[in-house]
Amino acid sequence: MNTFTKSFLTLTLASAVLVGCMTANGPATAEQSMGQAHMTKTRMTKEEAAAPKLNDLEIAHIAYTAGAIDIRYAHLALALSEDPEVLNFAELMIRDHTAVNNKALALVQKLQITPQDNAMSQQLSQQAQQIREELSQLRGKELAKRYAANELGYHQTVNNVVENTFIPTAQNHELKALLTAALQTFKVHEGHAEAMNKKVM
Repeated sequence: MNTFTKSFLTLTLASAVLVGCMTANGPATAEQSMGQAHMTKTRMTKEEAAAPKLNDLEIAHIAYTAGAIDIRYAHLALALSEDPEVLNFAELMIRDHTAVNNKALALVQKLQITPQDNAMSQQLSQQAQQIREELSQLRGKELAKRYAANELGYHQTVNNVVENTFIPTAQNHELKALLTAALQTFKVHEGHAEAMNKKVM
């Protein structure tokens, strides 16, 4: 297996749910997405272990990109939805992810480093665009359900990647501390997303 294939498998694993909950026939439920992510994890364990590790500059770029993506999802939801659960959650996402990203920018400036763009960041951005295009076509109940399912899957996978890949891999102690603190916020988001899914069904 060449380096490109190994890297792509790792990318696919990390972004399987992070970039949306879709199947060949359209949006999947949050439960289907969790099952797909679990099967992907099971199939790719060996390939993931063999893939090159991310460096701190790449981790910083991916983490910032993931936060920016969720902020854009939230702005879209605020513009198109009238569901109070969706609106409240979207406002929370903008507030919290903006705060985390601002802290990340401050750390970057303090350390005088430049986060490194990479295949995972690029793939997340490309696929997030597809999700936004899908969401933009929905209204009412369908939009609320799709946004809620995407947010639950997004946070489940983000939390898994941050906790089990980014934090153990990060070498700089300040970056590790920032990710650890952010993870606590993101886990609260996951709980809110679970509650939102139950209310918009």
